[in-house]
Amino acid sequence: MGHGWEGAVLKLLRGKDFTFTVTGAEQVTEDYRRLHFTDGGLLGAAGVHPTMWVRMWFENAGKPHQRAYTLVDPDVAAGTFSLEFALHDGCASDWARKAQPGDTIEATLQGTGFDAPEPRPSRLLVIGDPASLPAINSLLAAMPEVPATIWFETSHASDADLPIRVDPVRHELRRVPRRDAGGHLVEEVKAALPSLVSAAEDAEDAAGVYVWIACDTATTRTLTSYVRKEVGLPKGRVHGLGYWRAA
Repeated sequence: MGHGWEGAVLKLLRGKDFTFTVTGAEQVTEDYRRLHFTDGGLLGAAGVHPTMWVRMWFENAGKPHQRAYTLVDPDVAAGTFSLEFALHDGCASDWARKAQPGDTIEATLQGTGFDAPEPRPSRLLVIGDPASLPAINSLLAAMPEVPATIWFETSHASDADLPIRVDPVRHELRRVPRRDAGGHLVEEVKAALPSLVSAAEDAEDAAGVYVWIACDTATTRTLTSYVRKEVGLPKGRVHGLGYWRAA
């Protein structure tokens, strides 16, 4: 399958193409599926960094369709990783539901750069949902010594069983049911975030907070603007990336 005009643009941006092979599958919940892959040389060529993602190519009514997914537990020596799919209607979820060992899929590596903040922050403030869960887990693993507060938006009862890798000693997990197209999450974050920022900023020898936001595009945009303009955090201490678009 060709990659169309999007693939041509990624080539111009020096995107690198790989072919992954499915080696196994786990149905984590009825709404969440994990697939295991061999990497087709990806990890040896590119290495690994926190929240690393790739663009996967799916067929949608005979046309190429790309979606980004975060690598889970990448093993450079073994050349393996997993991907996790929050299942809904769509060609990517349809493919993930049916994928079996031996199936292959094409992917492009481009645009995935992320550097963990230095110096390490006094506290992480993380806002996400099942679509960004692999990236949340990767971020927490990259800075295990840093306390974190995580607002995690949920849409299904089964989301209570998702593999959120929190340390009960260092991490505070706040589950927020999705309401009002993300508006409820925005209200919850705005009610609590300023005081957490102030506490971290005022602590002795504080390095300040780092805010990481990855929800639906509209919610991410709203919260990123709020943290930058109203809370007043500088650009280098805020990361916002919309992971999906609400229908």
